Amino acid sequence: MTNDLPNRLLTHLRHVDLAVPDYDEQLDFYAGVWGLTKVAEDSGISFLAAEGSPEQYVVRLRKADEKRLDLVSYGAASAVDVDTLAEQLLASGVQLISQPGKVDTPGGGYGFRFFDGDGRTIEVSADVEARRHRRIEEKEAIPVRLSHVVLNSPDLDATRTWYERHLGFRLSDTLSSPHMGDVMHFMRISNQHHSMALAKGPHTSLHHVSFEMRGLDEYMRGSGRVMRSGARKVWGPGRHMAGDNTFTYFLDPHGNTVEYTTELEELDEDTWHPHVYDFSRPEVTDQWGTANPMNELVAKESFNDVDPGVFVAPPV
Repeated sequence: MTNDLPNRLLTHLRHVDLAVPDYDEQLDFYAGVWGLTKVAEDSGISFLAAEGSPEQYVVRLRKADEKRLDLVSYGAASAVDVDTLAEQLLASGVQLISQPGKVDTPGGGYGFRFFDGDGRTIEVSADVEARRHRRIEEKEAIPVRLSHVVLNSPDLDATRTWYERHLGFRLSDTLSSPHMGDVMHFMRISNQHHSMALAKGPHTSLHHVSFEMRGLDEYMRGSGRVMRSGARKVWGPGRHMAGDNTFTYFLDPHGNTVEYTTELEELDEDTWHPHVYDFSRPEVTDQWGTANPMNELVAKESFNDVDPGVFVAPPV
């Protein structure tokens, strides 16, 4: 591991919050077709949990005139770690949106929000009450938990450096090609191959949100259910080389890309050395060879709309 990176204070990905113009249609998709559970709703905001996850919710939907990524939330081990991170960010010149304090969302907790290098709102919290969750049964094709989030950035390496320097992320692998250079960095905060990846895009936006399924059978059953629903399939089913995980990507009703995955690689951080994989080789994007070919049109589907810019998400 790289020794000049800061101590890691983040533990895991908690939830991804989306603003959506057609709120009812999005809620029907995520709480119906996609298989999440609505656990709370209040005046145009809904909180959706994954049945196998102790997180109070993994997706928050907010009714809004403009589609945007409201925030990405990460966990910390303790309130002390939250305070330490806030102090470190302030000392490094990172703009805080709020000071550490009580979190007024389901499960409560102690946390704060700040802007990343691309102007996204990031939240870090600790002491959030665990949700009563359950074991996902065989053939039950609903998400177990939130797996990872991928963010588009017009300056891929600068964004990678920001997350390494300020939040302790470490590089697991990179996708590159002879013609395009580096196109994606897979970043970790645990032995999970990635909880975040950064994709080279023409603008700052959400690339995709990924949900972990119980196993291969449940992943395929879930993929089939979403395909039968009429939702647009972008890419898959297949199996990536970086992370060794399965993938099927769909568009939600407002064009955000969402993924079903399973078997994401867990690595030995003490011995791991990042690979650079040639993105132009078909076996790198899909080891199985079962997915539709990755090409420029498929890649553009996940560029998403230009995010309207800095927005301080309300605390509720």
